[in-house]
Amino acid sequence: MRQSGSGKGELGPVKQVGVVVKDADKTMDYYSSLFGVGPWETRELGSTAEDLKAGKRPWRVKLCFASLGPVQLELIQVLEGRTIHSRFLESKGEGLHHLGFYVTDIEDKLTRLERQGTRILLRGRGTAGTFAYLDTEAQGGVIFELIERAR
Repeated sequence: MRQSGSGKGELGPVKQVGVVVKDADKTMDYYSSLFGVGPWETRELGSTAEDLKAGKRPWRVKLCFASLGPVQLELIQVLEGRTIHSRFLESKGEGLHHLGFYVTDIEDKLTRLERQGTRILLRGRGTAGTFAYLDTEAQGGVIFELIERAR
Protein backbone atom coordinates (compact mmCIF):
# COMPACT_ATOMS: atom_id res chain seq x y z
CA MET A 1 0.00 0.00 0.00
CA ARG A 2 1.39 3.37 -1.01
CA GLN A 3 1.37 6.07 1.64
CA SER A 4 1.71 9.81 1.45
CA GLY A 5 5.33 10.76 1.94
CA SER A 6 5.32 14.37 3.06
CA GLY A 7 1.91 15.13 4.51
CA LYS A 8 1.71 18.21 2.25
CA GLY A 9 -1.76 19.23 1.22
CA GLU A 10 -3.64 16.74 3.38
CA LEU A 11 -7.31 17.12 2.52
CA GLY A 12 -9.10 14.89 4.98
CA PRO A 13 -12.22 12.92 4.08
CA VAL A 14 -14.42 13.66 1.09
CA LYS A 15 -17.30 15.86 2.24
CA GLN A 16 -19.08 16.47 -1.06
CA VAL A 17 -19.75 14.57 -4.27
CA GLY A 18 -20.69 16.87 -7.16
CA VAL A 19 -22.69 15.43 -10.05
CA VAL A 20 -23.56 17.35 -13.22
CA VAL A 21 -27.08 16.57 -14.47
CA LYS A 22 -29.36 17.70 -17.28
CA ASP A 23 -32.49 17.93 -15.11
CA ALA A 24 -32.00 18.38 -11.37
CA ASP A 25 -35.69 18.01 -10.50
CA LYS A 26 -35.94 14.69 -12.34
CA THR A 27 -32.73 13.45 -10.70
CA MET A 28 -33.85 14.52 -7.22
CA ASP A 29 -37.18 12.73 -7.72
CA TYR A 30 -35.38 9.59 -8.89
CA TYR A 31 -32.92 9.49 -5.98
CA SER A 32 -35.68 10.31 -3.48
CA SER A 33 -38.16 7.70 -4.70
CA LEU A 34 -35.64 4.90 -5.24
CA PHE A 35 -33.22 5.47 -2.34
CA GLY A 36 -35.02 7.84 0.05
CA VAL A 37 -32.42 10.57 -0.47
CA GLY A 38 -33.51 13.91 0.95
CA PRO A 39 -34.60 16.34 2.10
CA TRP A 40 -33.11 18.55 -0.61
CA GLU A 41 -31.94 22.14 -0.36
CA THR A 42 -32.05 23.96 -3.69
CA ARG A 43 -30.62 27.31 -4.71
CA GLU A 44 -29.60 29.14 -7.85
CA LEU A 45 -26.36 30.97 -8.45
CA GLY A 46 -25.51 33.23 -11.33
CA SER A 47 -23.47 36.02 -12.73
CA THR A 48 -22.66 38.92 -10.47
CA ALA A 49 -22.90 42.56 -11.47
CA GLU A 50 -19.08 42.61 -11.42
CA ASP A 51 -18.98 39.68 -13.88
CA LEU A 52 -21.28 41.49 -16.28
CA LYS A 53 -19.38 44.80 -15.97
CA ALA A 54 -16.17 42.90 -16.76
CA GLY A 55 -17.76 41.70 -20.00
CA LYS A 56 -18.28 38.10 -18.93
CA ARG A 57 -21.29 36.34 -20.37
CA PRO A 58 -24.25 35.67 -18.09
CA TRP A 59 -24.56 32.24 -16.51
CA ARG A 60 -26.89 30.57 -14.03
CA VAL A 61 -26.82 27.17 -12.32
CA LYS A 62 -29.22 25.28 -10.09
CA LEU A 63 -27.58 23.55 -7.13
CA CYS A 64 -29.37 20.87 -5.12
CA PHE A 65 -27.92 19.43 -1.91
CA ALA A 66 -28.83 16.38 0.15
CA SER A 67 -27.05 14.55 2.93
CA LEU A 68 -25.72 11.05 2.40
CA GLY A 69 -24.62 10.56 5.99
CA PRO A 70 -21.37 12.48 6.43
CA VAL A 71 -21.15 13.29 2.70
CA GLN A 72 -23.14 15.92 0.85
CA LEU A 73 -24.52 15.08 -2.59
CA GLU A 74 -24.58 18.12 -4.89
CA LEU A 75 -26.52 18.06 -8.16
CA ILE A 76 -25.52 20.78 -10.62
CA GLN A 77 -27.78 21.81 -13.51
CA VAL A 78 -26.72 24.58 -15.88
CA LEU A 79 -29.70 26.85 -16.56
CA GLU A 80 -27.98 29.49 -18.66
CA GLY A 81 -24.62 30.24 -20.24
CA ARG A 82 -21.32 28.41 -20.58
CA THR A 83 -19.70 27.15 -17.42
CA ILE A 84 -17.19 24.55 -16.35
CA HIS A 85 -20.24 22.34 -15.78
CA SER A 86 -21.78 22.83 -19.24
CA ARG A 87 -18.43 21.96 -20.85
CA PHE A 88 -18.32 18.79 -18.72
CA LEU A 89 -21.86 17.87 -19.78
CA GLU A 90 -21.01 18.41 -23.47
CA SER A 91 -17.83 16.35 -23.36
CA LYS A 92 -18.79 13.56 -20.95
CA GLY A 93 -22.52 13.68 -20.35
CA GLU A 94 -24.07 13.47 -16.90
CA GLY A 95 -21.91 12.18 -14.10
CA LEU A 96 -19.38 12.65 -11.34
CA HIS A 97 -17.79 16.08 -11.72
CA HIS A 98 -15.90 16.66 -8.50
CA LEU A 99 -15.01 15.52 -5.01
CA GLY A 100 -15.22 18.30 -2.44
CA PHE A 101 -13.03 18.70 0.64
CA TYR A 102 -13.70 21.15 3.47
CA VAL A 103 -10.63 23.15 4.38
CA THR A 104 -9.67 26.01 6.64
CA ASP A 105 -7.66 28.90 5.23
CA ILE A 106 -8.39 28.14 1.59
CA GLU A 107 -6.20 31.01 0.38
CA ASP A 108 -3.13 29.53 2.05
CA LYS A 109 -3.85 26.08 0.60
CA LEU A 110 -4.37 27.51 -2.89
CA THR A 111 -1.15 29.50 -2.71
CA ARG A 112 0.81 26.37 -1.73
CA LEU A 113 -0.85 24.25 -4.43
CA GLU A 114 -0.17 26.87 -7.10
CA ARG A 115 3.49 26.98 -6.05
CA GLN A 116 3.57 23.21 -6.56
CA GLY A 117 2.19 23.66 -10.08
CA THR A 118 -1.50 22.99 -9.55
CA ARG A 119 -3.73 25.15 -11.73
CA ILE A 120 -7.00 26.57 -10.40
CA LEU A 121 -9.84 26.05 -12.86
CA LEU A 122 -12.45 28.19 -11.14
CA ARG A 123 -12.84 29.94 -7.83
CA GLY A 124 -15.69 31.81 -6.28
CA ARG A 125 -17.41 33.02 -3.17
CA GLY A 126 -21.02 32.78 -2.10
CA THR A 127 -23.09 33.05 1.04
CA ALA A 128 -22.12 29.47 2.02
CA GLY A 129 -18.38 30.12 1.71
CA THR A 130 -15.48 30.07 -0.73
CA PHE A 131 -14.63 27.35 -3.24
CA ALA A 132 -12.00 26.49 -5.82
CA TYR A 133 -11.93 23.75 -8.43
CA LEU A 134 -8.44 22.35 -8.98
CA ASP A 135 -7.09 21.06 -12.29
CA THR A 136 -6.74 17.44 -11.14
CA GLU A 137 -8.88 15.70 -13.74
CA ALA A 138 -6.10 14.63 -16.14
CA GLN A 139 -4.34 12.51 -13.51
CA GLY A 140 -7.29 10.75 -11.92
CA GLY A 141 -10.36 11.56 -13.97
CA VAL A 142 -12.02 13.78 -11.36
CA ILE A 143 -11.75 17.40 -10.26
CA PHE A 144 -10.96 18.15 -6.62
CA GLU A 145 -12.80 21.09 -5.04
CA LEU A 146 -11.62 22.90 -1.93
CA ILE A 147 -14.45 24.41 0.11
CA GLU A 148 -14.07 26.82 3.02
CA ARG A 149 -17.39 27.14 4.78
CA ALA A 150 -18.57 30.59 5.82
CA ARG A 151 -18.08 31.28 9.50
